[in-house]
Amino acid sequence: MSNSINTNTELMRRAIALSREKMKAGFGGPFGALIVTEGKIIAEGYNQVTSGNDPTAHAEVVAIREACQQLGTFNLEGYSIFTTCEPCPMCLSAIYWARLDQIIYANNRKDAAAIGFDDALIYHEVTLPMESRQIPSQQLLHDEALKVFSEWMSKDDRLQY
Repeated sequence: MSNSINTNTELMRRAIALSREKMKAGFGGPFGALIVTEGKIIAEGYNQVTSGNDPTAHAEVVAIREACQQLGTFNLEGYSIFTTCEPCPMCLSAIYWARLDQIIYANNRKDAAAIGFDDALIYHEVTLPMESRQIPSQQLLHDEALKVFSEWMSKDDRLQY
């Protein structure tokens, strides 16, 4: 996208308009996100969970994927994300992995919970030890898998991220 918009307010209005447009078109929940640098929109994302049968297709993740494809990189240092809602734990993790510089959001997690998008359980679960979480976890073949990690560390051409 080469659309240049100058103010944070205008950028957020674009994210809100995108969320409304795609929600009304039946793509998914009322969420939109933009990846931006210097007032220029690099990528847009909107919720596609139900339309794409993909529980990871949140607006922020979709926007990050699009930006990385457009730019040919996995590192979005120097970019900001404008999102219509405070990022859920998954999206927040993706934002950190992408190394975005800044998060600008409109609605907060309480607003999202009020319309049925409540992430409180996940926020709580990640603070618990593995054995105390609702979804049972079991470690298996640790030694075999650890060998692959060792191979990674000795790989001369590995790309660190």
